[in-house]
Amino acid sequence: MKVLRIVANIRAADITPAKRFYQDILGLDVIMDHGWITTFGAARSLNVQLSIASEGGSGTEVPALSIEVDDLDAAFEAMSASGFPIEYGPADEPWGVRRFYVRDPFGELVNILVHKN
Repeated sequence: MKVLRIVANIRAADITPAKRFYQDILGLDVIMDHGWITTFGAARSLNVQLSIASEGGSGTEVPALSIEVDDLDAAFEAMSASGFPIEYGPADEPWGVRRFYVRDPFGELVNILVHKN
């Protein structure tokens, strides 16, 4: 037996705001929509990872999701301009990432990051 994928599920009374945050700003595609559940993803293969943490690093809260992007400054500008609350950063971390934390429309803490190397 091997794990084929891991899907993060976020509880929301209204799914509509997710489109702006996850599709419009972060560029994910809607890969499934049944009305009561919408799944965002990418047509390309992504690595499967599951992190278990006692803290978020640098004394921060553990984020619900970590999303790696190719242009952190563009992601930060888009999130800031859209009014999503930035809670940390941008910060260059000692373990080799640059990141910021933002709250998604459902109150989940999301770690947006880029590897510096």
